[in-house]
Amino acid sequence: MELRKESVQMLQIKSRAASQVTFDTDYNVPDAKPDVGRLIQSKGDISMDEVRLSEGKAFISGNLNVDILYVGEENQKVSSLGAKLPFDETLNLEGIASGDKMCLKWEIEDLTIRLIHSRKLNIKALVTFYGAVDETEQVRLPVALDATDISVRKKTVRFLGLTVHKKDTLRVKDEYTIASNRPDISGLIWYTMDIRGLDLKPEENIVKARGELTVFVLYESEDTETPVQWLEYSLPFSGEVECPDCTEELIPDIEVSVMHQSLEVKPDADGEERILVSDVVLELDMKFFREEEYSLVTDVYTPLRECVPEGKNEVLEKLLVRNFSRCRITDRIQVKETQGKILQLCHSQGKVKIDKTRIVENGVQADRVLMLKILYIIGNDSMPFYSMEAMIPFSHVVEARGIRPDSSYRLKAELEQLSAAMADGNEIEIRASVGLNLLAVIREPVFIIDKVEEKPLDMKKIQAMPGILIYMVKPGDELWDIARKYHTSIEEICTLNGLKENQEPSPGTPLLVVKKVEGQIK
Repeated sequence: MELRKESVQMLQIKSRAASQVTFDTDYNVPDAKPDVGRLIQSKGDISMDEVRLSEGKAFISGNLNVDILYVGEENQKVSSLGAKLPFDETLNLEGIASGDKMCLKWEIEDLTIRLIHSRKLNIKALVTFYGAVDETEQVRLPVALDATDISVRKKTVRFLGLTVHKKDTLRVKDEYTIASNRPDISGLIWYTMDIRGLDLKPEENIVKARGELTVFVLYESEDTETPVQWLEYSLPFSGEVECPDCTEELIPDIEVSVMHQSLEVKPDADGEERILVSDVVLELDMKFFREEEYSLVTDVYTPLRECVPEGKNEVLEKLLVRNFSRCRITDRIQVKETQGKILQLCHSQGKVKIDKTRIVENGVQADRVLMLKILYIIGNDSMPFYSMEAMIPFSHVVEARGIRPDSSYRLKAELEQLSAAMADGNEIEIRASVGLNLLAVIREPVFIIDKVEEKPLDMKKIQAMPGILIYMVKPGDELWDIARKYHTSIEEICTLNGLKENQEPSPGTPLLVVKKVEGQIK
Protein backbone atom coordinates (compact mmCIF):
# COMPACT_ATOMS: atom_id res chain seq x y z
CA MET A 1 0.00 0.00 0.00
CA GLU A 2 1.65 3.21 -1.21
CA LEU A 3 0.57 6.78 -0.53
CA ARG A 4 1.12 9.22 -3.37
CA LYS A 5 2.38 12.52 -2.01
CA GLU A 6 3.01 16.07 -3.17
CA SER A 7 5.50 18.43 -1.53
CA VAL A 8 4.59 21.92 -0.39
CA GLN A 9 6.64 24.51 1.44
CA MET A 10 5.40 26.08 4.65
CA LEU A 11 6.73 28.69 6.99
CA GLN A 12 6.74 27.76 10.64
CA ILE A 13 7.51 29.95 13.63
CA LYS A 14 10.71 28.69 15.19
CA SER A 15 11.40 31.28 17.86
CA ARG A 16 10.50 34.80 18.97
CA ALA A 17 12.19 37.09 21.49
CA ALA A 18 12.26 40.72 22.60
CA SER A 19 14.81 42.58 24.67
CA GLN A 20 15.03 46.12 26.00
CA VAL A 21 18.25 48.11 26.15
CA THR A 22 18.46 51.13 28.45
CA PHE A 23 20.85 54.01 27.83
CA ASP A 24 21.77 56.54 30.51
CA THR A 25 25.00 58.39 29.87
CA ASP A 26 26.56 61.82 30.23
CA TYR A 27 27.94 63.23 27.01
CA ASN A 28 30.57 65.94 26.73
CA VAL A 29 30.12 68.49 23.94
CA PRO A 30 33.05 68.24 21.50
CA ASP A 31 35.55 71.10 21.63
CA ALA A 32 34.77 72.11 18.07
CA LYS A 33 31.11 72.75 18.93
CA PRO A 34 29.81 75.93 20.61
CA ASP A 35 28.45 75.90 24.16
CA VAL A 36 24.87 74.68 24.48
CA GLY A 37 22.43 77.38 25.51
CA ARG A 38 19.06 75.83 24.73
CA LEU A 39 17.99 72.45 23.32
CA ILE A 40 15.62 72.56 20.37
CA GLN A 41 15.07 69.02 19.10
CA SER A 42 16.59 65.56 19.06
CA LYS A 43 16.36 62.41 16.95
CA GLY A 44 17.73 58.92 17.15
CA ASP A 45 18.33 55.92 14.93
CA ILE A 46 19.98 52.52 15.19
CA SER A 47 22.92 51.29 13.11
CA MET A 48 23.83 47.61 13.37
CA ASP A 49 27.43 46.41 13.27
CA GLU A 50 26.95 42.69 13.81
CA VAL A 51 24.16 40.15 14.08
CA ARG A 52 25.40 36.67 15.00
CA LEU A 53 23.36 33.56 15.77
CA SER A 54 24.49 30.56 17.73
CA GLU A 55 22.75 27.76 19.61
CA GLY A 56 19.73 29.32 21.28
CA LYS A 57 21.04 32.90 21.22
CA ALA A 58 21.38 35.93 18.95
CA PHE A 59 24.18 38.41 19.62
CA ILE A 60 23.63 41.93 18.30
CA SER A 61 25.88 44.95 18.48
CA GLY A 62 25.74 48.45 17.05
CA ASN A 63 25.12 52.07 17.99
CA LEU A 64 22.28 54.30 19.01
CA ASN A 65 22.98 57.44 16.97
CA VAL A 66 21.64 60.57 18.65
CA ASP A 67 21.52 63.95 16.91
CA ILE A 68 20.78 67.14 18.84
CA LEU A 69 19.72 70.52 17.50
CA TYR A 70 20.46 73.42 19.80
CA VAL A 71 21.07 77.15 20.15
CA GLY A 72 24.54 78.32 21.19
CA GLU A 73 24.83 79.95 24.60
CA GLU A 74 26.82 83.03 23.57
CA ASN A 75 26.13 83.78 19.93
CA GLN A 76 22.57 82.31 19.76
CA LYS A 77 23.70 80.43 16.70
CA VAL A 78 21.79 77.32 15.67
CA SER A 79 24.06 74.25 15.76
CA SER A 80 23.87 70.48 15.97
CA LEU A 81 25.96 67.65 17.32
CA GLY A 82 25.89 63.88 17.12
CA ALA A 83 26.61 61.16 19.67
CA LYS A 84 27.17 57.43 19.17
CA LEU A 85 26.13 55.21 22.06
CA PRO A 86 27.37 51.62 21.56
CA PHE A 87 25.43 48.55 22.70
CA ASP A 88 25.87 44.79 22.90
CA GLU A 89 22.81 42.69 23.57
CA THR A 90 21.83 39.03 23.64
CA LEU A 91 18.41 37.71 22.62
CA ASN A 92 17.43 34.29 23.94
CA LEU A 93 15.86 32.43 21.03
CA GLU A 94 15.14 28.87 22.07
CA GLY A 95 15.79 26.22 19.42
CA ILE A 96 17.73 28.32 16.90
CA ALA A 97 21.06 27.28 15.34
CA SER A 98 23.94 29.19 13.76
CA GLY A 99 22.67 28.63 10.20
CA ASP A 100 19.26 30.21 10.85
CA LYS A 101 18.20 33.63 9.59
CA MET A 102 16.68 36.22 11.87
CA CYS A 103 14.42 39.15 11.12
CA LEU A 104 15.51 41.92 13.51
CA LYS A 105 13.39 44.99 14.21
CA TRP A 106 13.65 47.71 16.79
CA GLU A 107 11.77 50.64 18.20
CA ILE A 108 13.15 53.64 20.08
CA GLU A 109 10.55 53.81 22.82
CA ASP A 110 11.93 56.91 24.50
CA LEU A 111 14.71 59.46 23.95
CA THR A 112 15.29 62.25 26.46
CA ILE A 113 18.08 64.83 26.40
CA ARG A 114 18.77 66.94 29.48
CA LEU A 115 21.16 69.88 29.69
CA ILE A 116 23.51 69.52 32.68
CA HIS A 117 25.54 72.57 31.75
CA SER A 118 26.77 74.21 28.57
CA ARG A 119 29.41 71.50 27.93
CA LYS A 120 27.64 68.40 29.17
CA LEU A 121 24.38 66.63 28.31
CA ASN A 122 22.61 63.65 29.81
CA ILE A 123 21.15 61.19 27.26
CA LYS A 124 18.52 58.65 28.29
CA ALA A 125 16.92 56.22 25.87
CA LEU A 126 14.98 52.97 25.82
CA VAL A 127 15.23 50.74 22.75
CA THR A 128 13.30 47.49 22.27
CA PHE A 129 14.71 44.88 19.90
CA TYR A 130 12.47 42.20 18.37
CA GLY A 131 14.00 39.03 16.94
CA ALA A 132 12.05 36.52 14.87
CA VAL A 133 13.34 33.27 13.41
CA ASP A 134 11.18 31.26 11.03
CA GLU A 135 11.98 27.98 9.38
CA THR A 136 10.93 26.57 6.05
CA GLU A 137 9.39 23.14 6.28
CA GLN A 138 8.78 20.73 3.42
CA VAL A 139 5.50 18.98 4.07
CA ARG A 140 4.56 15.88 2.08
CA LEU A 141 0.82 15.82 1.58
CA PRO A 142 -0.94 12.48 0.91
CA VAL A 143 -3.17 13.00 -2.14
CA ALA A 144 -3.94 9.42 -3.28
CA LEU A 145 -3.59 5.74 -2.35
CA ASP A 146 -2.33 3.16 -4.82
CA ALA A 147 -4.63 0.30 -3.74
CA THR A 148 -7.91 -0.81 -5.29
CA ASP A 149 -9.43 -2.79 -2.42
CA ILE A 150 -9.17 -0.06 0.20
CA SER A 151 -11.64 2.75 0.87
CA VAL A 152 -10.15 6.25 1.05
CA ARG A 153 -11.53 9.21 2.93
CA LYS A 154 -10.55 12.62 1.60
CA LYS A 155 -10.85 16.22 2.71
CA THR A 156 -10.30 19.36 0.65
CA VAL A 157 -8.06 21.84 2.44
CA ARG A 158 -7.05 25.39 1.48
CA PHE A 159 -4.01 26.99 3.03
CA LEU A 160 -1.20 29.47 2.46
CA GLY A 161 1.89 27.79 1.07
CA LEU A 162 5.22 29.62 1.15
CA THR A 163 6.55 30.37 -2.34
CA VAL A 164 9.42 32.80 -1.65
CA HIS A 165 11.32 33.83 1.48
CA LYS A 166 14.08 36.28 0.68
CA LYS A 167 16.03 39.14 2.23
CA ASP A 168 17.29 42.01 0.11
CA THR A 169 18.04 45.71 0.20
CA LEU A 170 16.50 48.59 -1.72
CA ARG A 171 18.57 51.73 -2.19
CA VAL A 172 16.84 55.07 -2.72
CA LYS A 173 19.36 57.63 -3.92
CA ASP A 174 18.44 60.95 -5.52
CA GLU A 175 19.54 64.55 -6.01
CA TYR A 176 17.74 67.80 -5.41
CA THR A 177 18.90 71.21 -6.63
CA ILE A 178 17.79 74.11 -4.45
CA ALA A 179 15.84 76.93 -6.07
CA SER A 180 17.73 79.80 -7.69
CA ASN A 181 16.28 82.35 -5.25
CA ARG A 182 17.91 80.60 -2.31
CA PRO A 183 21.50 81.25 -1.17
CA ASP A 184 24.25 78.64 -1.53
CA ILE A 185 24.72 75.99 1.15
CA SER A 186 27.75 76.73 3.35
CA GLY A 187 27.08 73.81 5.70
CA LEU A 188 24.36 71.38 6.78
CA ILE A 189 22.99 71.90 10.28
CA TRP A 190 20.11 69.45 10.53
CA TYR A 191 17.99 67.15 8.39
CA THR A 192 15.22 64.58 8.69
CA MET A 193 14.12 61.98 6.14
CA ASP A 194 10.97 59.92 5.86
CA ILE A 195 9.76 57.30 3.42
CA ARG A 196 6.05 57.84 2.73
CA GLY A 197 3.53 55.73 0.84
CA LEU A 198 5.86 52.81 0.23
CA ASP A 199 4.18 50.33 -2.12
CA LEU A 200 5.84 46.95 -2.73
CA LYS A 201 4.26 44.69 -5.35
CA PRO A 202 5.41 41.30 -6.66
CA GLU A 203 5.72 40.85 -10.40
CA GLU A 204 7.41 38.28 -12.61
CA ASN A 205 10.74 37.49 -10.85
CA ILE A 206 10.94 41.01 -9.33
CA VAL A 207 9.43 43.15 -6.59
CA LYS A 208 8.58 46.68 -7.70
CA ALA A 209 8.78 49.55 -5.25
CA ARG A 210 7.18 53.00 -5.39
CA GLY A 211 7.08 55.71 -2.80
CA GLU A 212 8.04 59.21 -1.81
CA LEU A 213 11.06 60.46 0.08
CA THR A 214 10.40 63.61 2.14
CA VAL A 215 13.40 65.65 3.28
CA PHE A 216 13.64 68.61 5.62
CA VAL A 217 16.90 70.58 5.79
CA LEU A 218 18.32 73.36 7.94
CA TYR A 219 21.51 74.81 6.48
CA GLU A 220 23.94 77.64 6.92
CA SER A 221 24.25 80.31 4.26
CA GLU A 222 26.40 83.38 3.75
CA ASP A 223 23.31 85.57 3.68
CA THR A 224 23.89 87.97 6.57
CA GLU A 225 20.18 88.72 7.03
CA THR A 226 19.08 85.06 7.18
CA PRO A 227 22.16 82.96 7.96
CA VAL A 228 19.97 79.93 8.70
CA GLN A 229 17.83 78.68 5.82
CA TRP A 230 15.36 75.83 5.75
CA LEU A 231 13.58 73.94 3.03
CA GLU A 232 11.39 70.89 2.61
CA TYR A 233 10.94 68.80 -0.51
CA SER A 234 9.59 65.46 -1.69
CA LEU A 235 11.10 63.16 -4.26
CA PRO A 236 9.01 60.34 -5.78
CA PHE A 237 11.03 57.20 -6.38
CA SER A 238 10.68 53.80 -7.96
CA GLY A 239 12.90 50.76 -8.01
CA GLU A 240 12.95 47.00 -8.05
CA VAL A 241 14.72 44.07 -6.46
CA GLU A 242 15.27 40.67 -8.02
CA CYS A 243 13.04 37.97 -6.64
CA PRO A 244 13.12 34.64 -8.51
CA ASP A 245 9.85 32.65 -8.53
CA CYS A 246 7.82 35.79 -7.79
CA THR A 247 4.54 36.26 -9.65
CA GLU A 248 1.86 38.92 -9.56
CA GLU A 249 -0.81 36.84 -7.80
CA LEU A 250 1.30 36.04 -4.73
CA ILE A 251 0.29 37.32 -1.30
CA PRO A 252 3.06 39.48 0.20
CA ASP A 253 4.12 39.85 3.82
CA ILE A 254 7.07 42.27 3.86
CA GLU A 255 8.93 43.80 6.80
CA VAL A 256 10.83 47.04 6.03
CA SER A 257 13.66 48.50 8.13
CA VAL A 258 15.77 51.61 7.49
CA MET A 259 19.40 50.45 7.63
CA HIS A 260 21.10 53.67 6.52
CA GLN A 261 20.29 57.27 5.67
CA SER A 262 22.47 60.24 4.83
CA LEU A 263 22.33 63.69 3.23
CA GLU A 264 25.32 65.35 1.59
CA VAL A 265 26.00 68.52 -0.37
CA LYS A 266 27.77 68.61 -3.70
CA PRO A 267 28.50 71.44 -6.19
CA ASP A 268 26.47 72.05 -9.33
CA ALA A 269 27.87 72.60 -12.82
CA ASP A 270 28.96 76.12 -11.83
CA GLY A 271 30.83 74.83 -8.77
CA GLU A 272 28.29 76.26 -6.32
CA GLU A 273 27.12 74.17 -3.35
CA ARG A 274 23.49 73.81 -4.38
CA ILE A 275 22.82 70.08 -4.80
CA LEU A 276 21.55 67.87 -1.98
CA VAL A 277 22.25 64.14 -2.37
CA SER A 278 19.98 61.86 -0.31
CA ASP A 279 20.79 58.20 0.24
CA VAL A 280 18.51 55.73 2.03
CA VAL A 281 19.00 51.95 2.29
CA LEU A 282 15.98 49.82 3.18
CA GLU A 283 16.20 46.19 4.25
CA LEU A 284 13.34 44.05 2.98
CA ASP A 285 12.41 40.79 4.68
CA MET A 286 10.06 39.37 2.04
CA LYS A 287 7.68 36.47 2.38
CA PHE A 288 5.32 35.57 -0.46
CA PHE A 289 2.50 33.06 -0.16
CA ARG A 290 0.17 31.31 -2.55
CA GLU A 291 -3.29 29.96 -1.78
CA GLU A 292 -3.04 26.21 -2.26
CA GLU A 293 -5.85 23.67 -2.52
CA TYR A 294 -5.38 19.94 -2.07
CA SER A 295 -7.65 16.95 -1.61
CA LEU A 296 -5.92 15.08 1.22
CA VAL A 297 -6.22 11.45 2.23
CA THR A 298 -7.34 11.65 5.87
CA ASP A 299 -8.22 8.00 6.56
CA VAL A 300 -8.14 4.56 4.93
CA TYR A 301 -10.17 1.46 5.69
CA THR A 302 -10.98 -2.04 4.55
CA PRO A 303 -13.03 -4.69 6.36
CA LEU A 304 -10.51 -7.29 5.16
CA ARG A 305 -7.60 -6.19 7.36
CA GLU A 306 -6.74 -3.54 9.89
CA CYS A 307 -5.24 -0.31 8.53
CA VAL A 308 -3.54 2.04 10.99
CA PRO A 309 -2.69 5.51 9.57
CA GLU A 310 0.48 7.02 11.07
CA GLY A 311 1.49 10.67 10.88
CA LYS A 312 1.34 13.93 12.78
CA ASN A 313 -0.69 17.11 13.12
CA GLU A 314 0.39 20.12 11.04
CA VAL A 315 -0.99 23.59 11.63
CA LEU A 316 -2.08 25.11 8.32
CA GLU A 317 -2.79 28.80 7.85
CA LYS A 318 -5.88 29.48 5.80
CA LEU A 319 -6.32 32.96 4.37
CA LEU A 320 -9.28 34.74 5.88
CA VAL A 321 -8.89 38.26 4.54
CA ARG A 322 -6.43 40.75 3.11
CA ASN A 323 -7.53 44.31 3.58
CA PHE A 324 -6.13 47.81 3.32
CA SER A 325 -7.80 50.61 5.22
CA ARG A 326 -6.99 54.30 5.51
CA CYS A 327 -7.59 56.34 8.65
CA ARG A 328 -7.76 60.12 8.37
CA ILE A 329 -6.89 62.14 11.45
CA THR A 330 -7.84 65.77 12.04
CA ASP A 331 -7.13 67.45 15.34
CA ARG A 332 -5.97 70.67 16.95
CA ILE A 333 -3.17 70.95 19.47
CA GLN A 334 -2.60 73.80 21.89
CA VAL A 335 0.58 75.88 21.78
CA LYS A 336 2.09 77.08 25.04
CA GLU A 337 3.15 80.67 24.39
CA THR A 338 6.03 80.72 26.82
CA GLN A 339 8.57 81.96 24.29
CA GLY A 340 6.45 84.27 22.18
CA LYS A 341 3.94 84.17 19.39
CA ILE A 342 4.60 81.67 16.59
CA LEU A 343 5.64 83.42 13.42
CA GLN A 344 5.93 80.37 11.15
CA LEU A 345 5.82 76.59 11.24
CA CYS A 346 8.93 75.11 9.65
CA HIS A 347 8.48 71.37 9.76
CA SER A 348 6.24 68.68 11.19
CA GLN A 349 7.30 65.09 11.67
CA GLY A 350 5.23 62.15 12.82
CA LYS A 351 5.45 58.50 13.76
CA VAL A 352 2.69 55.97 14.39
CA LYS A 353 3.22 54.16 17.66
CA ILE A 354 1.40 50.95 18.48
CA ASP A 355 -0.66 50.99 21.63
CA LYS A 356 -2.70 47.82 21.27
CA THR A 357 -4.72 45.84 18.75
CA ARG A 358 -7.59 43.47 19.37
CA ILE A 359 -10.13 41.39 17.48
CA VAL A 360 -13.66 42.80 17.44
CA GLU A 361 -16.78 41.67 15.59
CA ASN A 362 -15.89 41.35 11.89
CA GLY A 363 -12.66 43.31 12.22
CA VAL A 364 -9.45 44.24 14.01
CA GLN A 365 -9.39 47.39 16.10
CA ALA A 366 -6.13 49.32 16.23
CA ASP A 367 -5.62 51.71 19.15
CA ARG A 368 -2.59 53.81 18.26
CA VAL A 369 -0.91 57.13 18.88
CA LEU A 370 0.41 59.65 16.37
CA MET A 371 3.63 61.07 17.85
CA LEU A 372 4.37 64.59 16.57
CA LYS A 373 7.37 66.90 16.53
CA ILE A 374 6.83 70.42 15.23
CA LEU A 375 9.65 72.86 14.54
CA TYR A 376 8.75 76.56 14.42
CA ILE A 377 10.11 80.08 14.78
CA ILE A 378 8.76 83.00 16.80
CA GLY A 379 8.50 86.61 15.76
CA ASN A 380 12.05 87.76 16.34
CA ASP A 381 14.70 89.22 14.06
CA SER A 382 17.16 86.50 15.00
CA MET A 383 14.62 83.80 14.09
CA PRO A 384 15.15 81.59 17.13
CA PHE A 385 13.92 78.04 16.51
CA TYR A 386 11.72 76.19 18.95
CA SER A 387 10.18 72.74 18.97
CA MET A 388 7.14 71.15 20.54
CA GLU A 389 5.94 67.57 20.88
CA ALA A 390 2.40 66.27 20.94
CA MET A 391 0.47 63.00 20.90
CA ILE A 392 -2.81 62.35 19.13
CA PRO A 393 -4.48 59.03 20.06
CA PHE A 394 -6.73 57.44 17.47
CA SER A 395 -8.68 54.26 16.98
CA HIS A 396 -9.63 52.54 13.75
CA VAL A 397 -11.29 49.25 12.84
CA VAL A 398 -10.01 47.36 9.80
CA GLU A 399 -12.79 45.19 8.38
CA ALA A 400 -12.23 41.43 8.53
CA ARG A 401 -15.50 39.56 8.09
CA GLY A 402 -15.58 36.16 9.73
CA ILE A 403 -12.60 36.75 12.00
CA ARG A 404 -12.65 34.68 15.17
CA PRO A 405 -11.11 35.28 18.58
CA ASP A 406 -8.58 32.52 17.87
CA SER A 407 -7.61 33.92 14.44
CA SER A 408 -4.08 35.09 13.79
CA TYR A 409 -3.35 38.39 12.07
CA ARG A 410 -0.57 40.75 11.06
CA LEU A 411 -1.36 44.48 11.07
CA LYS A 412 1.06 47.13 9.80
CA ALA A 413 0.50 50.88 10.08
CA GLU A 414 2.26 53.56 8.07
CA LEU A 415 2.03 57.34 8.15
CA GLU A 416 1.19 58.31 4.57
CA GLN A 417 0.61 62.06 4.83
CA LEU A 418 1.07 64.74 7.47
CA SER A 419 0.47 68.49 7.46
CA ALA A 420 0.44 71.15 10.16
CA ALA A 421 -0.94 74.69 9.84
CA MET A 422 -1.66 77.54 12.23
CA ALA A 423 -5.38 77.63 13.00
CA ASP A 424 -5.14 80.74 15.14
CA GLY A 425 -2.72 82.31 17.54
CA ASN A 426 -2.45 79.40 19.93
CA GLU A 427 -3.65 76.32 18.03
CA ILE A 428 -2.09 74.17 15.32
CA GLU A 429 -4.35 72.13 13.04
CA ILE A 430 -3.02 68.64 12.26
CA ARG A 431 -4.14 66.61 9.27
CA ALA A 432 -2.76 63.12 8.78
CA SER A 433 -3.46 59.95 6.85
CA VAL A 434 -2.47 56.53 8.20
CA GLY A 435 -2.56 53.40 6.03
CA LEU A 436 -3.26 50.05 7.73
CA ASN A 437 -2.51 46.73 6.04
CA LEU A 438 -4.17 43.64 7.49
CA LEU A 439 -3.46 39.99 6.77
CA ALA A 440 -5.74 37.71 8.80
CA VAL A 441 -5.52 33.91 8.80
CA ILE A 442 -7.19 30.97 10.51
CA ARG A 443 -4.78 28.41 11.96
CA GLU A 444 -6.20 24.90 11.72
CA PRO A 445 -4.58 21.62 12.79
CA VAL A 446 -4.73 18.92 10.10
CA PHE A 447 -3.61 15.31 10.57
CA ILE A 448 -1.13 14.51 7.79
CA ILE A 449 -0.77 10.77 7.12
CA ASP A 450 2.80 9.67 6.49
CA LYS A 451 2.22 5.93 6.07
CA VAL A 452 -0.39 3.22 6.64
CA GLU A 453 0.45 0.21 8.76
CA GLU A 454 -1.39 -2.98 7.74
CA LYS A 455 -2.18 -5.62 10.35
CA PRO A 456 -4.25 -8.82 10.36
CA LEU A 457 -7.70 -8.53 11.83
CA ASP A 458 -8.29 -9.37 15.48
CA MET A 459 -10.62 -12.27 14.75
CA LYS A 460 -11.61 -12.76 18.40
CA LYS A 461 -12.80 -9.15 18.54
CA ILE A 462 -14.54 -9.48 15.19
CA GLN A 463 -16.31 -12.70 16.14
CA ALA A 464 -17.56 -11.12 19.37
CA MET A 465 -19.33 -8.43 17.35
CA PRO A 466 -22.90 -9.04 16.16
CA GLY A 467 -23.21 -10.15 12.55
CA ILE A 468 -26.34 -8.13 11.90
CA LEU A 469 -27.67 -5.12 13.83
CA ILE A 470 -29.92 -2.12 13.58
CA TYR A 471 -27.96 1.10 14.21
CA MET A 472 -29.72 4.33 15.14
CA VAL A 473 -27.88 7.26 13.58
CA LYS A 474 -26.69 9.84 16.12
CA PRO A 475 -25.95 13.56 15.53
CA GLY A 476 -22.51 13.91 13.95
CA ASP A 477 -22.42 10.33 12.64
CA GLU A 478 -21.09 9.71 9.13
CA LEU A 479 -21.37 6.54 7.07
CA TRP A 480 -17.58 6.25 7.02
CA ASP A 481 -17.38 6.01 10.81
CA ILE A 482 -20.28 3.53 11.02
CA ALA A 483 -18.79 1.27 8.32
CA ARG A 484 -15.37 1.35 9.97
CA LYS A 485 -16.74 0.54 13.41
CA TYR A 486 -18.83 -2.43 12.31
CA HIS A 487 -16.46 -3.88 9.70
CA THR A 488 -18.49 -3.33 6.60
CA SER A 489 -18.38 -0.84 3.72
CA ILE A 490 -20.24 2.34 2.85
CA GLU A 491 -21.42 0.72 -0.37
CA GLU A 492 -22.84 -2.24 1.55
CA ILE A 493 -24.75 0.04 3.97
CA CYS A 494 -26.14 2.13 1.09
CA THR A 495 -27.27 -0.99 -0.82
CA LEU A 496 -28.97 -2.59 2.17
CA ASN A 497 -30.75 0.64 3.20
CA GLY A 498 -31.60 2.09 -0.19
CA LEU A 499 -29.41 5.16 0.25
CA LYS A 500 -28.17 7.16 -2.73
CA GLU A 501 -24.46 7.65 -3.33
CA ASN A 502 -22.94 10.27 -1.00
CA GLN A 503 -26.23 10.51 0.91
CA GLU A 504 -25.64 10.87 4.63
CA PRO A 505 -28.55 9.64 6.79
CA SER A 506 -30.16 12.11 9.18
CA PRO A 507 -30.00 11.60 12.98
CA GLY A 508 -32.57 9.08 14.23
CA THR A 509 -32.53 7.02 11.02
CA PRO A 510 -32.38 3.23 11.65
CA LEU A 511 -29.73 1.48 9.52
CA LEU A 512 -29.38 -2.21 8.82
CA VAL A 513 -25.69 -3.07 9.25
CA VAL A 514 -24.16 -6.44 8.29
CA LYS A 515 -20.62 -7.38 9.33
CA LYS A 516 -18.30 -8.18 6.43
CA VAL A 517 -15.03 -10.09 6.86
CA GLU A 518 -12.81 -11.52 4.13
CA GLY A 519 -15.41 -10.66 1.57
CA GLN A 520 -18.08 -12.86 3.19
CA ILE A 521 -21.18 -11.90 5.15
CA LYS A 522 -21.26 -13.81 8.41
